[in-house]
Amino acid sequence: MAATRPEATVTVRGRGTGRRRTAGLVALAACGALLAGCASMPGSGEVSSVDSSQRADADAQVRVYGVPPRKAEQPMELVTGFLEATTSDDPDYETARMYLAKSVKRQWDPSARTTVLSATPQVKVERIGGDREQGSYTVTLTGRQVATVDAKHAYTPEEQDFKTQLHMAREDGEWRIDQLNAGLVIGVSDFQRIYRSVNKYYFAERGSGEGGSGKARPGLVADPVYLRKRIDTVTTTVRALLDGPTGWLDPVAVTAFPSGTRLEDRRLSLDDSNALKVRLNDRVAGASQEQCLRMAAQLLYTVQESAKVTDVTLQRKDGSRLCVLGKEEAKSYASEQTSGRPGRQYFVDGQHRMVALTDGDDEAHRVPGPLGADGGVPLRSVAVERGDGHAAGVSANGQSLYVTAMRAGAALGEARLAVHGGTAPKTGLTAPSWDGLGDLWVADQDPDRPRLLRLPGGTGAPEEVPVAGLDGRVTGLRVAADGVRVALLVTKGDHTTLKLGRIERHASAGRTTLSVQELRSVAPRLEDVSAVSWAGASRLLVAGSEQGGLQQLQYVETDGSQGNGAGLPGITGVRGVAASENPAKSQALVAEGEGGIVRLLPDTNWKLVGKEGSAPVYPG
Repeated sequence: MAATRPEATVTVRGRGTGRRRTAGLVALAACGALLAGCASMPGSGEVSSVDSSQRADADAQVRVYGVPPRKAEQPMELVTGFLEATTSDDPDYETARMYLAKSVKRQWDPSARTTVLSATPQVKVERIGGDREQGSYTVTLTGRQVATVDAKHAYTPEEQDFKTQLHMAREDGEWRIDQLNAGLVIGVSDFQRIYRSVNKYYFAERGSGEGGSGKARPGLVADPVYLRKRIDTVTTTVRALLDGPTGWLDPVAVTAFPSGTRLEDRRLSLDDSNALKVRLNDRVAGASQEQCLRMAAQLLYTVQESAKVTDVTLQRKDGSRLCVLGKEEAKSYASEQTSGRPGRQYFVDGQHRMVALTDGDDEAHRVPGPLGADGGVPLRSVAVERGDGHAAGVSANGQSLYVTAMRAGAALGEARLAVHGGTAPKTGLTAPSWDGLGDLWVADQDPDRPRLLRLPGGTGAPEEVPVAGLDGRVTGLRVAADGVRVALLVTKGDHTTLKLGRIERHASAGRTTLSVQELRSVAPRLEDVSAVSWAGASRLLVAGSEQGGLQQLQYVETDGSQGNGAGLPGITGVRGVAASENPAKSQALVAEGEGGIVRLLPDTNWKLVGKEGSAPVYPG
């Protein structure tokens, strides 16, 4: 029997108006769980089916709808009613438009920009000329802005005072808003209720490159956006994908979809086997099989954020099939395919040797080769190639970088990089990091000449990579598997902050040079960050503290928004963290704390796995 979607009525007292709204409950059980004293369930009404995409949306339990303006509504009531209607689950904001004058009703673009305030906006209504019934009114909205979402759904944390104005006049005897800016203004609680974070996927534009693994097929890179939760999630997600990358990622990302590609069907849904068919316009008619499969890979990974998809079929405008891509086949397009052995972590033990730990181990074991069991050089930090065959190690004094195979009898060789400086933690070389191309990255923390360096192929001559707009020096880094994003710890004075940079490649005279561009703040509320690790396609695990506060271990998104994951158990004195970029393979977290190396497995608390140790890492 098809699932029913009964309607229950609840009273929502928003901004003191006590307006009535309608909430649709996806499941009968949700009524008792979500609304104590919920209205009795109806005994009759329409029965409708719920497709797979609706069932997959765990957030779609309560739908909130706005209420049209009442007859003879006064200006203050009208504007508060309009603001409430903009926070409803009305797909096209039809109810909110009822509060607008005819001249602006269709011109108003609510998707142009969303301004997120720390609380619902404060409203001030002032009469302009004439008497109370014949004049006009200016409405001022104020508040503390915390973030914005642009027309491409990109989130940007941006704290500042906010102020905007509306104008209200009589139309057919009723007050209506006849002047307003495009976009929405909502409080953070409404934003969290209405919107969800979704990763769109594009292909990393990495140029021809030099050295590295020479991987022919570029991997996918995540582009996080915020979309409305309960508005036809599959269709809106696909439309957002077709709009192209957000502004920050655009210079290093490409899409397989030809320019102007659009959906032919108004609504997309999964069939009973969780397969998705997508009919596109004539722009894709001449696509090759490989281009079609790339398009399908982007679609499958993007839609997977909203529903559990088994395969994607792309169709031409006339319904004929272009190609089909299954979930297993799509894995070959993902950057995460080079993320090493699942469930395996590494760190430096108390004797400054490299050791490995698996999820099933109670204690670590030294790795084979000169960085571990053979004892070639005492270490401060290590990094493991994503293919798990080679490792890089920084000497205990922080002045030398070695790269060698992780196998018995392998030669240590000469240092690939040697620098001068003291032995304090924030001098010498940082912990190194491998990207998904096989290149090795490290920073020289020399106060007089700080540098970000890349070693092509892990063993090539070090090349300095300029960082545009860097205010301070790099004292820690982690490069994403896609090779186009890098998380940087930037120290200036006594404080260290977290920045995300975009790695751009420029070809000239047969040579490719790299630079890091457009640093963005990822954890703007954290005044001091002590450690960072990639923990997903667009998520970072961060140890840091707010001004005057205690250190916290938390997830943050690469767009600067707070992670949606559950809170982490407390731990003190964190100096290093490690998480998997592919949490589906391993969810263990490893940290260097005051008491040594500790590990957090799913549904457990932190457990000591090494009384002495430092610098925990996953491959990468």
